[in-house]
Amino acid sequence: MTAHDGQATGPAADVMSDAAHVDPALAGGAREDPDSAGAAQGTSGRMPDFFVVGQPKSGTTALYEMLRRHPQIYMPPGKEPWFFAEELRERTPPRPGGIPGSLQEYLRLFEDARAEQRAGEASVMYLWSRTAAGAIAEVQPQARIIAILREPASLLRSLHLQFLESYIEVEADFRKAIALERDRRAGRQVPRHTYWPQALLYSDHVRYVEQLQRYRKRFSPEQMLVLIYDEFRADNEEGVRAVQRFLGVDDTVAIEAVEANPSVQPRSHPLDGILRSVALGGGPASRAVKASIRTVTPRRLRRRLHASRRHVVYRSPAPVDESFALELKRRFKPEVVALSEYLDRDLVGLWGYDRVG
Repeated sequence: MTAHDGQATGPAADVMSDAAHVDPALAGGAREDPDSAGAAQGTSGRMPDFFVVGQPKSGTTALYEMLRRHPQIYMPPGKEPWFFAEELRERTPPRPGGIPGSLQEYLRLFEDARAEQRAGEASVMYLWSRTAAGAIAEVQPQARIIAILREPASLLRSLHLQFLESYIEVEADFRKAIALERDRRAGRQVPRHTYWPQALLYSDHVRYVEQLQRYRKRFSPEQMLVLIYDEFRADNEEGVRAVQRFLGVDDTVAIEAVEANPSVQPRSHPLDGILRSVALGGGPASRAVKASIRTVTPRRLRRRLHASRRHVVYRSPAPVDESFALELKRRFKPEVVALSEYLDRDLVGLWGYDRVG
C-alpha cells in the first residue's frame, strides 16, 4: 500500500471512501456557527483535534488503544468521556469520576497533551447521540470525526451482550429484548436500574445514514472518515494507518495489534450484581447490602474484584441464533441499501444482504 498526496490507495482507499463521497449541499465545507468562536469563552485548555464517535462494539477500543501509543497523538487514559452527548446525562452512570460537569473540567482531560501532538478522544455513543455532533461543532468546528460501522444484526447482538454486562439491560433473551422496543419507547418495561434508558431502543443504533447526516451538516467531508468494521478487524494495521494519515501524523510508526473488549455473556446476574456493587457501587443490589459490603471491603480489594469480575461471572456468548439474525437482516436491509448509496459502497454485498429476500 502506498500513499500519494495524502490519498490512500489499496485497502485503505475503500475504508476512506466516505471522505470522498459528498453531498452536493455540503461541498462548500463545514457550516460554522457564527457564535462558535466564543462558545468556549471563559475557559482555557487544550481542545481535542479529533473524535472517535462510534459505533460501540465495532473495534473502537482497539483503535483507541493503538492510536494512543503513537508519539504524535494524545488521548486521555480513560476512554469514553461522554461529555458532548446530552442523552447520557439522563441518569448518573456507575463509573468512577462520572461525566465531566463543565467544559473546563472536560478540557483538563487533555492538559498533558504536548503542543505538537494531535489530541483526541473516543466516546462511541456520540454517533448514536442526537446532540453530540452539534455540541462538538460548537466548540471545535475544525474537528476531525472518525466512525466505524458494523453490520446491523451482529452489532445489535454484541450491543445487547454489552448492555447486559453493564446493567443497562436486564432481559437476557436477545429476541425478547428487541421485541420490547415498542413498549420501552412508550416508557414501559424499562429496567429499574438502567442508567441509559434511551439506549435500549436498539433500532436507533443502526440508523446509519441519519447519524452520519448529523455530522455532515456540521463538518465538511474532508473532516470525516468512516471505516467498515469487517475491514478494520481483518487488517487492524492498515485501518490504523488510514486513520493516522487522516489525522496528519506519521503513518510509518510501528503498530502493535490489539484485541480489546470482547463480547461476553453473564453466567449469573445476581453474582455479578454483588461484585459490581463492591467494585463500583452500581447494580441492582439493595443499598443496605452495598453499604455493608463496601464498609468491610478495602478499596484495593474492590479494585481487584472489578478487574477480575469479567473472568468470574462471564462466559463466552451463546451461538448466534441464525434464524433471528436473518429476521433482523430483513428488517434492516433498507437501511443497509441506503447506507450503500450514501457512502457509494457495496455494503449490501459485503454484509451479505444481497442474499436476504
